[in-house]
Formats: sequence, C-alpha cells, structure tokens
Amino acid sequence: MSVILSVENLNVSYGSIHAVKGISFDVNEGEIVTLIGANGAGKSTTLNTISGLLRSKNGSVTFMGENLGRVPPHKIVSRGMALVPEGRRVFLQMTVQENLEMGAYTKGSAGIPADLEKVYGQFPRLKERRRQVAGTLSGGEQQMLAMGRALMSHPRLLMLDEPSMGLAPILVEQIFEIIRKLHKAGSTILLVEQNAQMALSIADRGYVLETGKIVTTGPSGELLASPAIKKAYLGG
Repeated sequence: MSVILSVENLNVSYGSIHAVKGISFDVNEGEIVTLIGANGAGKSTTLNTISGLLRSKNGSVTFMGENLGRVPPHKIVSRGMALVPEGRRVFLQMTVQENLEMGAYTKGSAGIPADLEKVYGQFPRLKERRRQVAGTLSGGEQQMLAMGRALMSHPRLLMLDEPSMGLAPILVEQIFEIIRKLHKAGSTILLVEQNAQMALSIADRGYVLETGKIVTTGPSGELLASPAIKKAYLGG
C-alpha cells in the first residue's frame, strides 16, 4: 500500500495552550485509520491542521507527495482531501441539494448531475429530502448530508471529525455502516472519534492521543484487546 498522507512532528498551540505536541503518523491508500482519545486530546486540532484551517509551528503535512505547508484550505480540497467537520456545519438555510452542490465547487458544474445521483445512491434519505431545507433535517440526516457534501469533491482522502457526536445509538450504527460501505467502495478514511469501540471496530489501525501526544498505536484488533485501552476508553 502506498502512503497517501504523512504527518510529521505537528505542533499546534492556542495562545499559551500547547494542543498538539509533536505528533507523527501515516495513512495508506485504502485504509481506515482512526485517532481516538478523550475530549481535549488534540484530535480535532490535528484534522483542522491537516486540512489547512490551522497551522503547525513546525513539522509537515504531505499529501499525495506534496507538502501542504503553504497551500490554502480551499486549494487543499481541490488536491483531493475533504473534511466532514465536527458538528456537521451544513448550510442550514439551503436545501439538501444546494448543500451538495456546494461540495462540488472545486469541480465545475459539468459533472454535478452525475455526482448528485451517485451521492443519492449512497444516501437514499437525502434524495427523498433533496428539496428540504437542511435546517429541518434530523441530526443523523445532517451528518449524512455533511458526508455527501464532502464526497461531491471526489476526495482521495475523506476525513471525518466525530461523526457520531450527539446522535442516538441507532443512528450511530447507521453512520458507521455508511462509513464501512464508503470504505468498501474504495474511500481512504481518516476518522476522529470519541466512541473508541465503534471506531476501532471498523478501522485498520488506530492511534491513541492523550493531551496532544500519541501514546499508543497499532492494528485495531490489538488495541481493542489491550487491557489498558479497554480500561481507559472502552469501559472495560
């Protein structure tokens, strides 16, 4: 497998708070890799730095062989990376279809109808509600919409930030089943998730963050079986 994303020695601060402390990891093409850890461990900060919304003091983010240090966020999307942000961040006053079309802003209008049909095939609920204003959707439907919007840009790497946040358990199951299907269809996924059990159950590999540092890494099966990980993150 070829490395699609390489993160080296990221250091990110908010004022005097050192949120990410020298972390390094790789994502190979075709994998699901998950970053797990407690709230405040630096997971979302890491994703926002990879996508260009925050900047690291040093270190590097290399995507598809290109150093992204000076590439602005909107250009990073056009390079083939898409972030589904924490809290979904859909455009509440726009319809479902208008939200999806916004996801294709880097691609031009020619392929939008075909891309919409592909997304509607993956998310039939969105097709049913395509003319509905996004602010009237349920939390689970908004999460599907945020994921569909990201897919409209044809990402080589799909980054998901806390996709289960605020959802009822049955909806969490649905969202993770969708992630499985996207992976099976060929998506490479970097997943940040507080629900460590669910994240490790679908991921190939995991990295455990504590207070801005990677403290453990390994195949997901090993992490699920680890007594220390069970005690800290899986309620075991």
